[in-house]
Amino acid sequence: MAGDASLREIPAGLWDRLRADPSRAPEYLALEAAERHGPAAAAWVAEKRSRLAASPHDLALMAKKRHASMARLGGAVTGVGGFITVVPDLAATAWIQSRCVFFIAASYGFDPLDPMRPAELLVLQDLYPDPSAARAALDGTGTKMTEAMVGARMGPSEDALTKRLARMVGKRAVRRVGARLVPGFAIAVNAIGNERDTRALADRAIAFYGGGS
Repeated sequence: MAGDASLREIPAGLWDRLRADPSRAPEYLALEAAERHGPAAAAWVAEKRSRLAASPHDLALMAKKRHASMARLGGAVTGVGGFITVVPDLAATAWIQSRCVFFIAASYGFDPLDPMRPAELLVLQDLYPDPSAARAALDGTGTKMTEAMVGARMGPSEDALTKRLARMVGKRAVRRVGARLVPGFAIAVNAIGNERDTRALADRAIAFYGGGS
């Protein structure tokens, strides 16, 4: 898949926010995802519908397959480094998964630019009980950034960021963190686990936006 490697890269500015305020990592990632993936999802669905007689569910399955493959490939690449690539792998997987959710939402005709999409992403990741609570958290996130950047002078907490991103990616990822620390072995663990977690999130998004279709 030409060009998919660049899609797995976390924007530099987002990295700064994640490391400055690990406790709010999912919220920062969701907001950035809305800005970057929303327009891409709208363009992708429009292009597919202009060429294919595909149902919304067909498009959602296409999005699921593509992003699961991206997650698998990304996991294999970052698994080479063991400990030093744990956080980058988790962040890249979360980034891919967020993109998948926006593409699935757009497949079913939901506006990927709607401000509720990032809130729904956080709910689908089991981080908030409902979209309203998630949206309130997102609305309050930006006001905390200056304080977080000042607090980051003592250095970011890699452990806190690892745990928060692992929770965002999926429960399997939380259990796999230990295995990710072993170079080589982590290649298989990351590749298989990242794909499974992404497929699981995609299935929840399909049920959410597609009404169980």
